[in-house]
Amino acid sequence: MASGAKNNSYRENVEKISKLSFAVGVYRPPSEGGSASILLRITENCPWNKCTFCEMYKGQPFVYRPVEDIKADIDTVRLMVDEIREVAGKIGQEGKINRDVLRALLSVDPYLNDNHCFSTVFSWLYYGGKTAFLQDADSMIMRPLELIEVLKHLRKTLPTLTRVTSYTRSKTLSQRKLEDLKAIREAGLDRIHVGLETGDDELLKIVRKGVTSAEQIEGGKKAMAAGFQLSEYWMPDLGGRERWRQHAENTARVLNAINPSYIRSRPFVPRQGTEIFNDYEQGRLHVSSPHDRLEELQVMIENLDVTSRVCFDHNMNSWTNKNGGLLFSQDYEGYKFPEEKQPVLELIREGLSIDESRHIDVKELIAMGSL
Repeated sequence: MASGAKNNSYRENVEKISKLSFAVGVYRPPSEGGSASILLRITENCPWNKCTFCEMYKGQPFVYRPVEDIKADIDTVRLMVDEIREVAGKIGQEGKINRDVLRALLSVDPYLNDNHCFSTVFSWLYYGGKTAFLQDADSMIMRPLELIEVLKHLRKTLPTLTRVTSYTRSKTLSQRKLEDLKAIREAGLDRIHVGLETGDDELLKIVRKGVTSAEQIEGGKKAMAAGFQLSEYWMPDLGGRERWRQHAENTARVLNAINPSYIRSRPFVPRQGTEIFNDYEQGRLHVSSPHDRLEELQVMIENLDVTSRVCFDHNMNSWTNKNGGLLFSQDYEGYKFPEEKQPVLELIREGLSIDESRHIDVKELIAMGSL
């Protein structure tokens, strides 16, 4: 069959795909696979939106999306999936979503790849259609029965999913009943990511997290008791040189009480346009040198008594080893504690033994504008 005739056999499919759209946000954790996850906007922006270090949703109002709108988006994803799979069958790639299928689609509409919704769905299928990430900053803020309805519809409509994940806040978890969290888990939400940032109450107030360390512990314990895989993020150097030790020790204290599935390091970088950047520029906050940051990390790790996986899966964990590579593995599964606690401490000591000029300094990143 001539190429033009082949194109005509699935032109209608491509035209349908080009007219389909659903809400897709910007942010998701690196460990949620990027192109490998289907991104679905359950709420829009952040219901708190007051943290002094965060610029992600600044100036954007929080939107509580109606359940029917969310379910319609999920249905749209399924329609797009069915159209893509039908094209795959027509070109002899039944059951396979590969580059041949993409080339066939683009041969009809070269601009289809500029369609963010299409790219999101095609990439998700290409990587197996296994994971979903529910955006934006705090999906758990939804009324429990509504979130359960969404999750059940998602699992029914996209049955290839093996993991569904979302961001949420410690405060929100602390306010939820344990039985509601268990019901949400059973409905199909597997993993949640929480920005702990620090376990120090003084610093929590300064950066306006809107939560206390007691609430962090309560929320984290509830999440673990409900059966979630829980990722807690902390920010080395968030307290600067002024509060580095209390930040490290109290963060370890809170994490020990929670004992989450994952502890993920996100070293602090003052971001232009945030209040905390103004504190840095005006000398009220002094960021630490690479060695100082490693010493803070050492105190935190020494104080950790958990069975968590401790991860450095972000490019801001940019310390150098003696061979010029990265000091820590950036694998999403990280290091299993307590078994690998001593090897991590040995890596920290290795980093401290290297001339500080060989490490990337956060001030260099700020100067380069790589934020």
